[in-house]
This record gives sequence, structure tokens and C-alpha cells, in this order.
Amino acid sequence: MSQQETAAPTLSAKKKVRREIGEKLAGALAEYKQELGEKKLATRVKEVSRLISRDLLKISKKQRHKTKKATAKKPVRAAVKK
Repeated sequence: MSQQETAAPTLSAKKKVRREIGEKLAGALAEYKQELGEKKLATRVKEVSRLISRDLLKISKKQRHKTKKATAKKPVRAAVKK
């Protein structure tokens, strides 16, 4: 078993999102690896993926909070007869 296979099930949602973003960025910016250097590019990709994942999780948390508020309906008062 590789290290990635054993670590994958225990990752939190935040780390999963960060890893996915990092992989996509690294793939998209692979042509700049020669110019910047592998270590510098990896550091920058890590920083950017951390920032993007943090913002994405904040946005999704706000959306979940709004939907909870919208679905929670106020109880309707019954008409009182005299």
C-alpha cells in the first residue's frame, strides 16, 4: 500500500479540496516549472490552493446557512375563535 492510499480516507473535507486545487494548478502550470524551479512552483501552488480552498469553504458554509434559514419556516398561528 502506498502512503496516499492509507491517508486518503482520513483526510478532512478542507484538505481534500486543497489537494484537488493544488493538483489542478500544478497541472495547469507545469510549463512554468522549468522557469521558476520545481520547489518554488510547488510552494506557490500550495499557498494559492490554501487561499482558494479557504474561500470556497467559507462560501459553501454561508450557502448552507442561508438554505437552513430559508427552510426553517415560522409556525403559523391558528385563528382563535371567541
